[in-house]
Amino acid sequence: MTTQQLKTEIQRLLDNVPENVLQDLLDYLREAQKYTKDQAELSNYLRKIIHDDKELLEKLAK
Repeated sequence: MTTQQLKTEIQRLLDNVPENVLQDLLDYLREAQKYTKDQAELSNYLRKIIHDDKELLEKLAK
């Protein structure tokens, strides 16, 4: 997807997001602006690991 397509899709989705979620999204975007490219990449990797290995992480925590 191009950057413009992504922005268009995000805007379309924002139009349908419940109002109480908008503040959380705004806060997240403000924080995301502070990230360098490398920090954002590491954050995405960590999010993927946590999502993909949730069961394993829960077992390790016990």
